[in-house]
Amino acid sequence: MFVKILSALFIPGLLVVLFTRVTYNRYIGLILTVALIAASVYKGYTNSFLLIVIDAFSLTAGFWYAHRMTTKAKR
Repeated sequence: MFVKILSALFIPGLLVVLFTRVTYNRYIGLILTVALIAASVYKGYTNSFLLIVIDAFSLTAGFWYAHRMTTKAKR
């Protein structure tokens, strides 16, 4: 369970940043990451409400960082 919590804390945020760098659009990066998390919930890999909340927190942090990153790149 500890590994799942640790993964839920970092991986979604990193995926948002990665997809934002690839697509040059933070909204597309967020949508792609949410789709991957929804698929993992559907397949049964995320089996507790706590993991979903941690995923949402990580998505928010990754989206914030992607926004900050794209703003700095435009300057």
